[in-house]
Amino acid sequence: MFTTGFKFFFGIGVGLVTAAMLYGYTSGGNWTGPISLGWKEGVGEHVGYGLLVLLGVVAMAIACTLIFFRDADPADQADYMGVDDIEPTQPVTASFWPVVGAFGAATMAIGLVLNTAVFITGLVIVGAVAIEWMMDAWADRASGDPEANRALRNRIMAPIEIPAAGAAVIAVIVLLASRILLNASKNGAVLIAGVLAVVILGIGFLAASDKKINRNLVAGLSVVLGVAILGGGVWATVDGEREFDEHEPHGEDGSTEVDHGEDG
Repeated sequence: MFTTGFKFFFGIGVGLVTAAMLYGYTSGGNWTGPISLGWKEGVGEHVGYGLLVLLGVVAMAIACTLIFFRDADPADQADYMGVDDIEPTQPVTASFWPVVGAFGAATMAIGLVLNTAVFITGLVIVGAVAIEWMMDAWADRASGDPEANRALRNRIMAPIEIPAAGAAVIAVIVLLASRILLNASKNGAVLIAGVLAVVILGIGFLAASDKKINRNLVAGLSVVLGVAILGGGVWATVDGEREFDEHEPHGEDGSTEVDHGEDG
C-alpha cells in the first residue's frame, strides 16, 4: 500500500516536525504555540522553528508525490495504464557535476567566513553546475542513441562552455595569484610572478607542441599547478596582505610638500 519512497520521506517529515515542536518548547514557546504553528501564543525562537517546519512540510510533500506516482515502478505504471508492459527509460550517463556542485557549495561556505569575492565565486560555480546538469539530463533523454545524445549536447553547449571555461580559469588564476603576490614580500612577489609566468608558458608550449607528448603529462602538470595556485591563494587570503610602507610626497629639493590653502 505504502511505497518505500513514501515511507522514507514521510518519516523524515514527521521527524522534522517533531523536532520543530521540541525546539519551540525548549526555546521559550508556550503550551499551544508550537502545536498551533503560532496561531495561539508564541512558538519560541521563530527562525529555527519555522525552518524545521518548512523542511518537514517539504519532505511530506515529496512523500505524497512519490506515492501518487508509485515510486515510478514500471509494473504499477503498466497496471495503471492498462498495458502489459511499458518500455523502460534510458539510463542516464555518469556525471561529475555533483562533485563540482559540492565544491561550489563548500566555496560559498568558505566565502561567508573569508570575503565576498570567494562567496560569489562559489555562487557562480553552483549556478554553472545547475545549467550543465540540466542540459545533461535533457540530452540523455533526447533519443535512444547515447552517441547521438552526446553529439547533440556538445553541439549546443560547446560554443558556450569553451570560451566561458577559459575566461573563468583566467579570472580565478588572476584572483588567486593577486592574493599570493600581495601576501609575499617585494622581492618574493617578483620571484613568484616570474616562476608562475614561466611555468604557465611552459605548459602552454607543451600543450600546443606538434611533437608526440603524452597528454596525461600535460594534464597532470596543469592539475598540480592549479592545486598549488588554489592552495596558495586560499592560504594568502587567510593570512592577509603584507604591510606596505606609506611614502610622504616630497618636493624637488627633497623637502616635504605642505598644502597651505589659497589664503595661507
